[in-house]
Amino acid sequence: MPTITESYEDLETTRGPMRVHLFTPTTQGPFPAVIFYSEIFQATGPIRRMAAAIAGEGYLVAVPEVYHEFEEPGTVLAYDQAGSDRGNELKYKKELASYDEDVDVTVQYLKSAPNSTGKIASFGVCLGGHLSLRAGHHEGIDAVVAFYPTDVHSATLGAGKSDDTLSSISKASPPMLFVFGRQDPHIPEEGRDLTRRRLQDVDADFEWHEFNAAHAFLRDEGPRYNPALARTCLMLMYRFLEEKIR
Repeated sequence: MPTITESYEDLETTRGPMRVHLFTPTTQGPFPAVIFYSEIFQATGPIRRMAAAIAGEGYLVAVPEVYHEFEEPGTVLAYDQAGSDRGNELKYKKELASYDEDVDVTVQYLKSAPNSTGKIASFGVCLGGHLSLRAGHHEGIDAVVAFYPTDVHSATLGAGKSDDTLSSISKASPPMLFVFGRQDPHIPEEGRDLTRRRLQDVDADFEWHEFNAAHAFLRDEGPRYNPALARTCLMLMYRFLEEKIR
């Protein structure tokens, strides 16, 4: 597996610059790209380590700072109550149009990057799982991976808490891979069932995996981390990405 380099680009949006952290294999490209959407805490240590691991599999990985119009570039929220409160506040303060513009700006950057093949998948965890799913509405996204995506079944993302992420999924949506923990209080069984029924009703191309795990079991920090399950689920994703964008 290749070693990687880390860098960043500040991409212009109508709401100011958006810092995008880049994790790039050192081997000869070009590479398919993965837009990796973080939790509400932005580009934390666990997110960066996961991004590096994905890049090590031969992908150009871009991690946008979700709250760029509210926080200074490079801001990372702590895994504590204050950080959680701030992240959840901004999740509902940010406009849906801003989330969508961020996708477009990142896709356009990756499409034009000389070390990119132009094939792009979205991937995310928690809030990022929802953002990854929403990114799938963009014509430039070829595959979607969503780990325990929050607020999808309740349609409460963004300012006004009224999003169309789930209702906009159709048969024409890109292939999707979902991973959930059954003991996740943020996405109860009835919420998962609602999401799955929508996917089935529109005959979407999707995979669905549920495990006995808590929320954020992929995060390699804190008591909910499940190393063996995280490894299994990342292998599911690598196989999926290999099939869809390699």
